[in-house]
Amino acid sequence: MTLFTLDADNNITAFTTPEDAAEAVATGELHFASQKELYKLAAEWPGSRLVAIWNGFAGVAPFDSLKPVKKFTDRNQGVSRIWNAIQKLAPNANDAPQGAPVAPEAAAATKDATAQNKAPKAKKGAKDASPKKQAKPAGNKAAKEPREGSKKAIVIALLERKGGATMAQIAKATDWQPHSIRGFISGQLTKKMGLVVESIKNESGDRTYKLGK
Repeated sequence: MTLFTLDADNNITAFTTPEDAAEAVATGELHFASQKELYKLAAEWPGSRLVAIWNGFAGVAPFDSLKPVKKFTDRNQGVSRIWNAIQKLAPNANDAPQGAPVAPEAAAATKDATAQNKAPKAKKGAKDASPKKQAKPAGNKAAKEPREGSKKAIVIALLERKGGATMAQIAKATDWQPHSIRGFISGQLTKKMGLVVESIKNESGDRTYKLGK
């Protein structure tokens, strides 16, 4: 079950399990796991907050096709549209990271795997021509080695620095929203690549991320 959190700046982040969301919840962020729970949270909100939440991600990857709005017809429409949109943050069949756009290399690996499943089966005895055996190494390589110049490579380089990188620095380098950055770190770097990412606050109180040992 996917658990969503909403911070004071109206950023929404998706977590695979409640345990993953524990830190965000502990800091006071609101959380919900269904449209009904979101509606319950929004029951006392002014309509402007629903608009602010929507406009905070509309037009930003992976919500490129969505457009900002000036208002919703009513609370039901606002909650419904937000709930349906944020399903893109939840884990899906392609293992996209929560809250982040699918990295080019991961998308390529998925495309290769799809083509492999659709390919005709090789005749008995033709083991060397099996597309499955040929495609697997390429897919593993794509998942482990970020393409040079990709946003994944850029984020990793920032986190490898001695002092790591603040949320603002990562956002400036990638043009991603905070919820996309948190989802990318949790989904792509921590879960998929197995990297250890430390999250701390620096002397200025800014959230800083860096690769651990």
